[in-house]
Amino acid sequence: MRPTVVFDLDGTLVDTAPDLLRALDFALEREGLNPPEDHDARNFIGGGARAMIERALAHTQVKFTTEKVDGLFRQFLVHYEEHIADHSRPFPGLETALSRLADEGVVLAVCTNKIERYAVKLLRELNLADRFAYIAGGDTFEFKKPDPRHLIRAIEGAGGNPDCAVLVGDSETDVITAKAAEIPVIAVSFGYTEIPPAALGADRLIHKYEELTEAAMDLLARRPLA
Repeated sequence: MRPTVVFDLDGTLVDTAPDLLRALDFALEREGLNPPEDHDARNFIGGGARAMIERALAHTQVKFTTEKVDGLFRQFLVHYEEHIADHSRPFPGLETALSRLADEGVVLAVCTNKIERYAVKLLRELNLADRFAYIAGGDTFEFKKPDPRHLIRAIEGAGGNPDCAVLVGDSETDVITAKAAEIPVIAVSFGYTEIPPAALGADRLIHKYEELTEAAMDLLARRPLA
């Protein structure tokens, strides 16, 4: 059985903050609101665009009705789709790490709360989509992270088995999801999280992608079916 390594997208595979934050600025400014500073807003990313908008509103102590948040969300998506890869780039060393894992016989997949069509579009524009056997977005199923079924179904969609898989992510949501699915998790230290990466409780913490293959293969070797 071929092992599977599943990746979160925003803050894990790709530094998407520049384009996400510009879309957030656009949506907030359309409502006459002052956007938060980038160094604050960067950690709002994670859990999907709507969650990011809600965190930004909470940060600015603005209370909107559900309908107003829906409107912000629509404005965000309009801008983001048009500018999805203007400044977003893979993290350094990613593509070499993906090649090394593939050379080890590992199947690669994505499990993100980003809307599926945006995840696919972003990865295609960055010439990364073909690297992955399966891309599961936040609307691919009727559930999403931190529901463990999102991760399990992503693994199965890639033709893998949850008993021989590892998740790579950057947030508390990723760690909670993996632990609920009883799947080992590697955290990257360069993503988007208000919690210090070392305090996330991941099985491994890496600081650069050059460290990924060794960490992933070690965890996979400890799995029952690996």
